[in-house]
Amino acid sequence: MNSQLKPEMASSRLEQDREELTALVERYAQADGVWPTAWPALSFFRADSPGDRTCAMYEPCLGLLLQGNKHILLGEERFEQENGHYLISSIDVPVSAQVIRASRQQPCLCLTLRLDPVRIGEWLSELKPARPATARGLALSPVNGEILDPLLRLVRLLDTPEDLPLLAPLIERELIYRLLTGEQGARLAQIALNGGQGQQIARAIQWLKLHYNKPLRISDLANLVNMSASSLHHHFREITAMSPLQYQKVLRLHEARRLLLTEGCDVATAAHRVGYESPSQFSREYSRQHGAPPLRDVNRLRAVGASVMALES
Repeated sequence: MNSQLKPEMASSRLEQDREELTALVERYAQADGVWPTAWPALSFFRADSPGDRTCAMYEPCLGLLLQGNKHILLGEERFEQENGHYLISSIDVPVSAQVIRASRQQPCLCLTLRLDPVRIGEWLSELKPARPATARGLALSPVNGEILDPLLRLVRLLDTPEDLPLLAPLIERELIYRLLTGEQGARLAQIALNGGQGQQIARAIQWLKLHYNKPLRISDLANLVNMSASSLHHHFREITAMSPLQYQKVLRLHEARRLLLTEGCDVATAAHRVGYESPSQFSREYSRQHGAPPLRDVNRLRAVGASVMALES
């Protein structure tokens, strides 16, 4: 009898904790957009309606979807994140994300916690897990009580900010332990393990992020991270679902969109600043990435932003 009750009690507790965490996130995120918190690694996201695809760079992080539904594109691979599922990103990956289900009554609500490789490394020195095989840098899992409970306690601390400096690091350490001993533990370990292929690809990614507007020679990048060109290409695609050249192109187009939106660049200037010699090639690739030519895309985004501001006022 007790063995039958325990799973039911655990399921009920999980649902109660999810409802409380959802209410807390909604209280802190009162309008569309990303909301930082008093704990720098923690942020919230809210969307009151379905939206168009938006580009983002996912850092190593945990992202829990509490309400709504999202589609995430990594290269050509699509992930469907439903409420109650958490995402682990073990490496910097450029994605396209789209809110599919959301409303004013039930907004799409997400919690994101950046993961610190140093804290992960501290646990790895004690757990000594087997070195993980190279795998996608992005994965989804249903949340369980061992992960939800420390997340809820961390968010509760926002109501007593004087407790954050002492208690939040302890909760983060506990949460990382739960993640490392869970089904995404091997993927998470890629963030901190030295000398593995995951770390070599991470170094390649850091170089690309710093030099996205420069010409790319795969042989030079491979030498930089001590890999053969064929090995770099294979493992880079295995982790990011794209080649180094495709990754560089996505970085360029993400940055070009930012320049057009926030710095008022014209199309030719933005194209040149991110490394394109041909504005026409830039426009073609921008349209494929963002779904519309540069000016039309930027005008649409500005119109959406103006509408949101009008609603909030």
